Amino acid sequence: MQVAVLAHEKFPDRAKTAVGILRYADYDVAAVLDRDRAGERVADHVPDVQDAPIVAGMDDVPEVDALVIGIAPIGGGFDESWRPDVTTALERGCDVISGLHYFLEDDEEFAALAERHDCDLRDVRKPHEDLSVSDGVAADVDAEVVLTVGTDCSVGKMTATLELVEAARERGVDAGFVPTGQTGIMIEGWGNPVDRVVSDFTAGAVEEMIVETGDEHDYLFVEGQGSIVHPAYSAVTCGILHGSMADSLVLCHEAGREVVHGYESFDLPPIPEYVDLYEDLARPVHETEVVAGMLNTADLGSDEAAREAVEGFESELDAPATDPIRFDADDVLEAIL
Repeated sequence: MQVAVLAHEKFPDRAKTAVGILRYADYDVAAVLDRDRAGERVADHVPDVQDAPIVAGMDDVPEVDALVIGIAPIGGGFDESWRPDVTTALERGCDVISGLHYFLEDDEEFAALAERHDCDLRDVRKPHEDLSVSDGVAADVDAEVVLTVGTDCSVGKMTATLELVEAARERGVDAGFVPTGQTGIMIEGWGNPVDRVVSDFTAGAVEEMIVETGDEHDYLFVEGQGSIVHPAYSAVTCGILHGSMADSLVLCHEAGREVVHGYESFDLPPIPEYVDLYEDLARPVHETEVVAGMLNTADLGSDEAAREAVEGFESELDAPATDPIRFDADDVLEAIL
Protein backbone atom coordinates (compact mmCIF):
# COMPACT_ATOMS: atom_id res chain seq x y z
CA MET A 1 0.00 0.00 0.00
CA GLN A 2 1.29 3.46 -0.89
CA VAL A 3 0.93 6.08 1.82
CA ALA A 4 1.86 9.63 2.72
CA VAL A 5 2.90 10.32 6.32
CA LEU A 6 1.99 13.56 8.08
CA ALA A 7 4.74 14.89 10.37
CA HIS A 8 4.39 18.67 10.23
CA GLU A 9 7.07 20.60 12.14
CA LYS A 10 8.18 17.45 13.96
CA PHE A 11 10.24 15.33 11.53
CA PRO A 12 12.30 13.42 12.45
CA ASP A 13 13.08 13.89 16.14
CA ARG A 14 9.52 14.38 17.42
CA ALA A 15 7.75 12.17 14.88
CA LYS A 16 8.47 8.70 16.23
CA THR A 17 5.38 7.23 14.56
CA ALA A 18 6.56 8.49 11.17
CA VAL A 19 10.07 7.15 11.69
CA GLY A 20 8.74 3.81 12.96
CA ILE A 21 6.59 3.42 9.84
CA LEU A 22 9.51 4.34 7.58
CA ARG A 23 11.75 1.80 9.29
CA TYR A 24 9.49 -1.17 9.96
CA ALA A 25 6.12 -1.02 8.19
CA ASP A 26 5.33 -2.74 4.90
CA TYR A 27 3.93 0.54 3.54
CA ASP A 28 5.53 2.15 0.50
CA VAL A 29 5.94 5.75 1.70
CA ALA A 30 5.48 8.12 -1.24
CA ALA A 31 6.06 11.32 0.76
CA VAL A 32 6.41 12.79 4.23
CA LEU A 33 4.48 15.96 5.00
CA ASP A 34 6.47 18.55 6.97
CA ARG A 35 5.96 22.17 5.99
CA ASP A 36 9.21 23.16 7.74
CA ARG A 37 11.36 20.78 5.66
CA ALA A 38 9.64 20.87 2.27
CA GLY A 39 12.09 20.18 -0.56
CA GLU A 40 14.32 17.95 1.57
CA ARG A 41 14.37 14.16 1.72
CA VAL A 42 13.97 11.60 4.50
CA ALA A 43 17.52 10.36 3.84
CA ASP A 44 18.87 13.82 4.71
CA HIS A 45 17.79 13.19 8.30
CA VAL A 46 17.33 9.43 8.82
CA PRO A 47 19.65 7.55 6.47
CA ASP A 48 18.84 3.99 7.57
CA VAL A 49 15.13 3.87 6.58
CA GLN A 50 13.29 3.93 3.26
CA ASP A 51 13.79 7.26 1.52
CA ALA A 52 11.02 9.62 0.38
CA PRO A 53 10.61 13.29 -0.53
CA ILE A 54 9.47 15.73 2.16
CA VAL A 55 6.67 18.00 0.93
CA ALA A 56 4.63 20.90 2.27
CA GLY A 57 1.22 19.24 2.10
CA MET A 58 -1.15 16.77 0.44
CA ASP A 59 -1.36 18.97 -2.68
CA ASP A 60 2.26 17.96 -3.39
CA VAL A 61 1.72 14.22 -2.87
CA PRO A 62 1.28 11.82 -5.83
CA GLU A 63 -1.55 9.31 -5.89
CA VAL A 64 -1.56 7.26 -2.67
CA ASP A 65 -3.91 4.86 -0.92
CA ALA A 66 -3.81 6.48 2.52
CA LEU A 67 -2.58 9.34 4.66
CA VAL A 68 -1.04 8.26 7.98
CA ILE A 69 -0.87 10.67 10.92
CA GLY A 70 2.79 10.19 11.86
CA ILE A 71 2.86 12.30 15.02
CA ALA A 72 1.94 11.25 18.55
CA PRO A 73 1.95 14.48 20.60
CA ILE A 74 1.63 14.53 24.38
CA GLY A 75 -2.08 14.03 25.06
CA GLY A 76 -2.76 12.66 21.58
CA GLY A 77 -4.72 15.68 20.39
CA PHE A 78 -5.48 16.78 16.83
CA ASP A 79 -3.77 19.94 15.59
CA GLU A 80 -6.20 22.01 13.52
CA SER A 81 -3.35 22.99 11.19
CA TRP A 82 -3.50 19.38 9.91
CA ARG A 83 -7.16 19.66 8.87
CA PRO A 84 -6.54 20.85 5.30
CA ASP A 85 -4.27 17.87 4.58
CA VAL A 86 -6.73 15.36 6.04
CA THR A 87 -9.56 17.02 4.13
CA THR A 88 -7.61 16.92 0.87
CA ALA A 89 -6.73 13.26 1.41
CA LEU A 90 -10.37 12.31 1.95
CA GLU A 91 -11.53 14.36 -1.04
CA ARG A 92 -9.03 12.38 -3.13
CA GLY A 93 -10.51 9.11 -1.86
CA CYS A 94 -7.61 8.23 0.44
CA ASP A 95 -8.09 6.37 3.69
CA VAL A 96 -6.74 8.16 6.77
CA ILE A 97 -4.97 6.17 9.49
CA SER A 98 -4.53 7.80 12.88
CA GLY A 99 -3.11 6.84 16.25
CA LEU A 100 -4.37 9.90 18.11
CA HIS A 101 -6.59 9.98 21.17
CA TYR A 102 -8.75 12.30 19.04
CA PHE A 103 -10.83 9.93 16.94
CA LEU A 104 -11.21 11.08 13.35
CA GLU A 105 -14.37 9.03 12.88
CA ASP A 106 -16.07 11.22 15.53
CA ASP A 107 -15.21 14.39 13.58
CA GLU A 108 -18.36 15.35 11.67
CA GLU A 109 -16.51 16.92 8.74
CA PHE A 110 -14.14 13.98 8.30
CA ALA A 111 -16.89 11.39 8.72
CA ALA A 112 -19.05 13.09 6.07
CA LEU A 113 -16.14 13.34 3.63
CA ALA A 114 -15.18 9.70 4.17
CA GLU A 115 -18.72 8.58 3.43
CA ARG A 116 -19.02 10.83 0.39
CA HIS A 117 -15.74 9.66 -1.16
CA ASP A 118 -16.00 6.00 -0.08
CA CYS A 119 -12.88 5.88 2.08
CA ASP A 120 -12.11 4.76 5.61
CA LEU A 121 -11.10 6.53 8.81
CA ARG A 122 -9.02 4.10 10.87
CA ASP A 123 -8.53 5.12 14.50
CA VAL A 124 -6.04 2.49 15.65
CA ARG A 125 -5.99 3.83 19.21
CA LYS A 126 -9.60 2.76 19.74
CA PRO A 127 -9.70 -0.43 21.85
CA HIS A 128 -12.29 -3.12 21.26
CA GLU A 129 -15.27 -3.27 23.61
CA ASP A 130 -14.74 -6.71 25.20
CA LEU A 131 -11.68 -5.95 27.33
CA SER A 132 -11.77 -6.85 31.01
CA VAL A 133 -9.54 -7.22 34.04
CA SER A 134 -6.54 -9.53 34.09
CA ASP A 135 -6.95 -13.12 35.24
CA GLY A 136 -3.27 -13.35 36.17
CA VAL A 137 -2.58 -16.14 33.68
CA ALA A 138 0.00 -14.68 31.25
CA ALA A 139 2.73 -16.74 32.92
CA ASP A 140 0.95 -19.94 31.85
CA VAL A 141 1.76 -19.56 28.14
CA ASP A 142 4.53 -21.66 26.60
CA ALA A 143 6.55 -18.69 25.33
CA GLU A 144 9.22 -16.87 27.29
CA VAL A 145 7.91 -13.32 27.67
CA VAL A 146 10.34 -10.41 27.29
CA LEU A 147 9.23 -6.85 28.08
CA THR A 148 11.02 -3.63 27.20
CA VAL A 149 10.78 -1.04 29.97
CA GLY A 150 12.02 2.54 29.96
CA THR A 151 13.65 5.27 31.97
CA ASP A 152 11.24 7.70 30.25
CA CYS A 153 8.85 8.06 27.32
CA SER A 154 10.28 8.20 23.79
CA VAL A 155 13.59 6.50 24.55
CA GLY A 156 13.23 3.72 21.96
CA LYS A 157 11.22 0.90 23.54
CA MET A 158 9.30 0.06 20.37
CA THR A 159 12.47 0.21 18.27
CA ALA A 160 14.33 -1.99 20.75
CA THR A 161 11.48 -4.52 20.79
CA LEU A 162 11.25 -4.76 17.01
CA GLU A 163 15.02 -4.98 16.61
CA LEU A 164 15.10 -7.86 19.10
CA VAL A 165 12.31 -9.65 17.24
CA GLU A 166 14.18 -9.24 13.95
CA ALA A 167 17.50 -10.39 15.46
CA ALA A 168 15.84 -13.41 17.06
CA ARG A 169 14.16 -14.43 13.81
CA GLU A 170 17.45 -14.06 11.93
CA ARG A 171 18.93 -16.52 14.42
CA GLY A 172 16.11 -18.97 13.73
CA VAL A 173 14.20 -18.29 16.94
CA ASP A 174 10.40 -18.39 16.71
CA ALA A 175 9.69 -14.88 18.03
CA GLY A 176 6.46 -12.88 18.17
CA PHE A 177 5.85 -9.16 18.71
CA VAL A 178 3.10 -7.86 21.03
CA PRO A 179 2.19 -4.26 20.06
CA THR A 180 0.82 -2.04 22.82
CA GLY A 181 0.99 1.40 21.16
CA GLN A 182 -0.36 3.08 18.08
CA THR A 183 2.81 2.83 15.99
CA GLY A 184 3.34 -0.85 16.73
CA ILE A 185 -0.30 -1.52 15.87
CA MET A 186 0.08 0.33 12.54
CA ILE A 187 3.18 -1.72 11.74
CA GLU A 188 1.79 -5.12 12.75
CA GLY A 189 -1.87 -4.62 11.86
CA TRP A 190 -3.16 -5.76 15.26
CA GLY A 191 -2.79 -5.06 18.99
CA ASN A 192 -4.37 -3.30 21.95
CA PRO A 193 -3.64 0.42 22.49
CA VAL A 194 -3.10 0.15 26.24
CA ASP A 195 -2.88 3.87 26.92
CA ARG A 196 -6.47 4.23 25.72
CA VAL A 197 -7.84 1.37 27.84
CA VAL A 198 -9.84 1.85 31.06
CA SER A 199 -7.22 1.69 33.83
CA ASP A 200 -8.72 -1.44 35.42
CA PHE A 201 -8.42 -3.23 32.06
CA THR A 202 -4.82 -2.30 31.16
CA ALA A 203 -3.24 -5.48 32.52
CA GLY A 204 -6.07 -7.51 31.00
CA ALA A 205 -5.52 -5.93 27.57
CA VAL A 206 -1.88 -7.03 27.62
CA GLU A 207 -2.69 -10.46 29.04
CA GLU A 208 -5.28 -11.00 26.28
CA MET A 209 -2.65 -10.56 23.57
CA ILE A 210 -0.14 -12.82 25.33
CA VAL A 211 -2.68 -15.59 25.86
CA GLU A 212 -3.77 -15.25 22.22
CA THR A 213 -0.24 -15.67 20.81
CA GLY A 214 1.88 -17.12 23.61
CA ASP A 215 1.51 -20.77 22.63
CA GLU A 216 2.39 -20.02 18.98
CA HIS A 217 5.95 -18.79 19.62
CA ASP A 218 8.99 -19.68 21.72
CA TYR A 219 9.57 -16.03 22.66
CA LEU A 220 7.18 -13.10 22.87
CA PHE A 221 8.65 -9.59 22.84
CA VAL A 222 6.22 -7.11 24.41
CA GLU A 223 6.42 -3.43 23.50
CA GLY A 224 6.66 -1.35 26.68
CA GLN A 225 5.16 2.09 27.22
CA GLY A 226 6.06 5.07 29.39
CA SER A 227 8.16 4.74 32.52
CA ILE A 228 7.50 3.66 36.06
CA VAL A 229 8.69 7.08 37.31
CA HIS A 230 6.78 9.16 34.76
CA PRO A 231 4.46 11.65 36.51
CA ALA A 232 1.75 11.17 33.86
CA TYR A 233 2.18 7.72 32.32
CA SER A 234 3.39 5.43 35.11
CA ALA A 235 -0.02 3.74 35.41
CA VAL A 236 0.24 2.38 31.86
CA THR A 237 3.77 1.11 32.57
CA CYS A 238 2.65 -0.72 35.70
CA GLY A 239 -0.33 -2.25 33.91
CA ILE A 240 1.88 -3.68 31.17
CA LEU A 241 4.44 -4.92 33.70
CA HIS A 242 1.85 -6.85 35.73
CA GLY A 243 -0.32 -7.92 32.80
CA SER A 244 2.58 -9.38 30.81
CA MET A 245 4.08 -11.29 33.77
CA ALA A 246 7.36 -11.02 31.86
CA ASP A 247 10.16 -13.53 32.41
CA SER A 248 12.82 -10.92 31.66
CA LEU A 249 13.08 -7.16 31.19
CA VAL A 250 15.20 -5.00 28.88
CA LEU A 251 15.76 -1.45 30.17
CA CYS A 252 15.75 1.26 27.49
CA HIS A 253 17.33 4.69 27.91
CA GLU A 254 18.41 7.68 25.80
CA ALA A 255 22.04 8.72 26.16
CA GLY A 256 22.37 12.05 27.91
CA ARG A 257 18.76 12.37 29.04
CA GLU A 258 18.61 13.60 32.62
CA VAL A 259 15.03 14.87 33.03
CA VAL A 260 11.58 13.58 32.07
CA HIS A 261 10.67 14.57 28.51
CA GLY A 262 7.93 17.21 28.62
CA TYR A 263 8.13 17.34 32.44
CA GLU A 264 11.59 18.83 32.83
CA SER A 265 11.17 19.69 36.52
CA PHE A 266 11.41 15.94 37.24
CA ASP A 267 14.91 14.42 37.27
CA LEU A 268 15.51 10.85 36.10
CA PRO A 269 16.76 8.53 38.87
CA PRO A 270 20.09 6.67 38.55
CA ILE A 271 20.02 3.57 36.33
CA PRO A 272 20.51 1.08 39.21
CA GLU A 273 17.44 2.57 40.90
CA TYR A 274 15.34 1.74 37.82
CA VAL A 275 16.49 -1.87 37.99
CA ASP A 276 15.35 -2.14 41.61
CA LEU A 277 12.07 -0.32 40.94
CA TYR A 278 11.02 -2.54 38.04
CA GLU A 279 12.10 -5.80 39.64
CA ASP A 280 10.57 -4.96 43.02
CA LEU A 281 7.27 -3.83 41.52
CA ALA A 282 6.98 -6.94 39.35
CA ARG A 283 7.95 -9.46 42.05
CA PRO A 284 4.61 -9.83 43.92
CA VAL A 285 2.86 -10.72 40.64
CA HIS A 286 5.64 -12.53 38.76
CA GLU A 287 9.33 -12.50 39.59
CA THR A 288 11.54 -11.13 36.83
CA GLU A 289 14.85 -9.36 36.31
CA VAL A 290 16.47 -6.78 34.07
CA VAL A 291 18.81 -8.90 31.94
CA ALA A 292 20.00 -6.32 29.40
CA GLY A 293 19.74 -2.73 28.20
CA MET A 294 19.13 -0.78 25.00
CA LEU A 295 20.63 2.72 24.66
CA ASN A 296 19.43 5.28 22.14
CA THR A 297 22.58 7.13 20.99
CA ALA A 298 21.01 9.01 18.06
CA ASP A 299 22.09 12.39 19.43
CA LEU A 300 25.74 11.35 19.75
CA GLY A 301 27.79 12.35 16.73
CA SER A 302 30.32 9.53 16.47
CA ASP A 303 30.40 5.77 16.88
CA GLU A 304 33.25 6.21 19.35
CA ALA A 305 31.14 8.44 21.60
CA ALA A 306 28.24 6.03 21.26
CA ARG A 307 30.40 3.03 22.26
CA GLU A 308 31.63 4.91 25.32
CA ALA A 309 28.04 5.72 26.26
CA VAL A 310 26.99 2.08 25.82
CA GLU A 311 29.90 0.92 27.99
CA GLY A 312 28.91 3.39 30.70
CA PHE A 313 25.30 2.23 30.51
CA GLU A 314 26.41 -1.41 30.78
CA SER A 315 28.44 -0.57 33.88
CA GLU A 316 25.50 1.16 35.56
CA LEU A 317 23.15 -1.62 34.53
CA ASP A 318 25.54 -4.47 35.35
CA ALA A 319 24.29 -6.23 32.23
CA PRO A 320 25.03 -6.24 28.48
CA ALA A 321 23.69 -3.33 26.43
CA THR A 322 23.77 -1.93 22.90
CA ASP A 323 22.28 0.63 20.55
CA PRO A 324 20.41 -1.71 18.18
CA ILE A 325 20.28 0.85 15.35
CA ARG A 326 23.91 1.96 15.41
CA PHE A 327 25.35 -1.45 16.40
CA ASP A 328 23.97 -5.01 16.52
CA ALA A 329 21.77 -6.65 19.14
CA ASP A 330 23.69 -9.93 19.47
CA ASP A 331 24.95 -9.58 23.05
CA VAL A 332 21.59 -8.38 24.32
CA LEU A 333 19.76 -11.15 22.50
CA GLU A 334 22.19 -13.70 23.93
CA ALA A 335 21.42 -12.48 27.46
CA ILE A 336 17.72 -12.96 26.77
CA LEU A 337 18.01 -16.38 25.14
